[in-house]
Amino acid sequence: MILRSLLVFLLLALLAGGLALLKYRQIQQDIAMFSQPQPPATVSAVRVRTTSWQPRLEAVGNVQAVQGVMVNNEVAGQIKEILFESGDQVMADQELVKLDTEVDEADLNGLRAGLNLAQLQLERNQKLLRDRAVSQGDFDQISAQVTQALAEVQAKQALIRKKTIRAPFDGQLGIRRVNLGQFLDAGSAIVELEALDPVYVDYALPERSLSEIAVGQTVEVRVSAFPDQVFKGEIRAISPAVNQETRNIQVRALLPNPDRRLLPGMFAKVSTLLPMKDQVLTLPRQAITFNTYGDSVFMIQPGEGDQDGQLVVQRRQVETGATRGQEVEVLSGLKAGDHVVSAGQVKLRNGAAVSIEE
Repeated sequence: MILRSLLVFLLLALLAGGLALLKYRQIQQDIAMFSQPQPPATVSAVRVRTTSWQPRLEAVGNVQAVQGVMVNNEVAGQIKEILFESGDQVMADQELVKLDTEVDEADLNGLRAGLNLAQLQLERNQKLLRDRAVSQGDFDQISAQVTQALAEVQAKQALIRKKTIRAPFDGQLGIRRVNLGQFLDAGSAIVELEALDPVYVDYALPERSLSEIAVGQTVEVRVSAFPDQVFKGEIRAISPAVNQETRNIQVRALLPNPDRRLLPGMFAKVSTLLPMKDQVLTLPRQAITFNTYGDSVFMIQPGEGDQDGQLVVQRRQVETGATRGQEVEVLSGLKAGDHVVSAGQVKLRNGAAVSIEE
C-alpha cells in the first residue's frame, strides 16, 4: 500500500516537473522573441517648406441685391393689360401693368371742358376789366376758378398715369402674382424686381479684425450652388458700430455678377484677403496631430547608438497659425527643411524606427 502511494506520488512529481520545464522553455522563447528589435514602421513623410502666404479672414454671409423691391400699385383698379412675363429682364420706366382708365378718361374730358369754359370767361373778363365793365373782385373769382379747374385736370392726369405701373429701375422680374381682369387694392403685390448686377454680400467679422480690414480690400466668395467657382469683389462699406451682443462688425462687399449666378438670399462663404506674407513655414494638415493640450508632429532624424544607421522619430510640439485649404501655417517648433511624418502617426512612439515609403 505504501509502495503504491510512493509510485503515484513519483508519477505526479514527474508530470508536474515536465509541465514546469515546458512552460519555462516557452517563456524563454517569448523573452527571446520580444528582445529582438522591432522592424521599422512604414510611414509617409514630408518636409517643412517655405512659401508666400495669403492670409485670410473667413466668415459667412448672405447675398443681397443692390436694389430690390416688390412692385405694387399706388391706386386701386382693375387690370386691363399685363405687359411682362415672369423672369423678364426689364429697363427702368418700362410698362409692366395697365389698369382700366375708361371712367377716369371720361372724367378728364369733363374737367377739360370745365377748364376751357373757365379760361374763356377769364379772357372776356380781362377785356371787361380794362373797360371798367367788371369789378376786380369778379375778375379775381373767375381767375381762381381757372386755377382750380387746371389743378383738377392735372390731378386726374396724374391718377391716370399712376394706373400704368412701371419698373422703377433696371433688373430681373420674379414670379407674376396677378392675373388679367383682377381688381387690385392700392398697394397690392404685383411682381418682385431685383437688380442682380452687381450684388452685395453682407457678413460679420469679430471686432479684433477691425484693424485688418479697409474699404477697397479684395474678398473672395463661394456659394454651394457653384462650389468650383470663386466670385471676387471688394469691400464697399464697414459698419461704424460694433454689435454689443455679438461683438461683431458688419461688412458689405460689392461683387460683379454679369452671369447673374449670385441670387439674393444665397448663403455665402467669404474670405477677406489680407496683405501677402513671405517666408511662411507650412505643412499639410495631415502631418499635424491636433490635441487640446497642444499640436505636435513626429520629426524624423538619424538614430544613435543601437539605432545607428536607422531613421527614428521624436514627437515635437509646434504652434500652428492660419489654415489655407490643406496647408497649415507653422509659427514655431520647426524650421524649413525639417522632415516630419505625414501618414502613419498612430503606430508611432518616441524613438521608434521608421522606414519612409514615398
